[in-house]
Amino acid sequence: MSVPTTQTITESNIREHLQKLHTYRDNILKQVRRTIVGQDEVVNQVLVVLLAGGHALITGLPGLAKTLLVKTLAGVLGLKFHRIQFTPDLMPADITGTDIIEEDMTTGRRSWTFVAGPIFANVLLADEINRTPPKTQSAMLEAMQEHSVTVLGKTYTLEEPFFVLATQNPIELEGTYPLPEAQLDRFMFNVIMDYLSEQEEMDVVHRTTYEDPVVPEPMTNAAEVRLFQQLIRKVPIAESVSRYAVQLSRATRPGDPLAPDFVKKYVNYGVSVRSAQYLALGGKALAVLEGRYNVSCEDIQRLAAPIMRHRILKNFHAESDGVTSDEIVRRLIQSVPVPKSGLA
Repeated sequence: MSVPTTQTITESNIREHLQKLHTYRDNILKQVRRTIVGQDEVVNQVLVVLLAGGHALITGLPGLAKTLLVKTLAGVLGLKFHRIQFTPDLMPADITGTDIIEEDMTTGRRSWTFVAGPIFANVLLADEINRTPPKTQSAMLEAMQEHSVTVLGKTYTLEEPFFVLATQNPIELEGTYPLPEAQLDRFMFNVIMDYLSEQEEMDVVHRTTYEDPVVPEPMTNAAEVRLFQQLIRKVPIAESVSRYAVQLSRATRPGDPLAPDFVKKYVNYGVSVRSAQYLALGGKALAVLEGRYNVSCEDIQRLAAPIMRHRILKNFHAESDGVTSDEIVRRLIQSVPVPKSGLA
């Protein structure tokens, strides 16, 4: 399936593309479910991130198909996929690439040639990103924010669209390097993958022991994904809904007048401005995926946990009382008033 790279979104064709994207969403989910059992909410959240042009951190126990999910989505979207297994001895050049000396066999002349690293892909799976030292983790920062890498003083632009989907294991802490807050903040979502139900686990056993592995069919391509990203940004959002996203974010900051008492008790630092930006942009993507052309406060509420849970820095009172970031977000949604005009 191909689409002209020069095609753009206009007022005359915006509804046509919105309908097309909604149809694609059903086809994409159908293809993903041929390989991935359950995890529908996780798949939906990752699709929101991809359409919004963000990056996602996927947290879950071993064996929950985190890697398979990312690889399957990349295949269904027709995007170039690379995987990096992060280890303690991984160096920045192993990610970005490096310059090597090549000799011309006919003239004998030698010259520097850049050999691109695995980061040059549309979808980069950073597997177990918390297993590599900070120096290597920092090599991801420029790529995630600027969509470019610098090697020996020369900047190379990454191919669009570019997504980093990183996984981390929450239970093995020995030999790991916690991600710095600056890098965590660059992830739009922190997606939590949990265990499957008993019946879903039965389906996994049947598919993986009785049937041949399914190869997903690409439903779209890189140019079309870029077009859909343009489309998402053109979706209107009411000022009342944008203000609700801002107020919800500001309420996480203990020093803000909007902060409830439980935030002042349990939170050291609230979320950054990126939180409100991602709430609005993610709300647009979620609305379009569900066939709607406007964003509601309910969309903002549905995305609050994956966007805020890794940005809220709790204090020792929260740790001692067993209060999680998700619990703080849930109580925030109950505390911050919803504007009447922002309801679905």
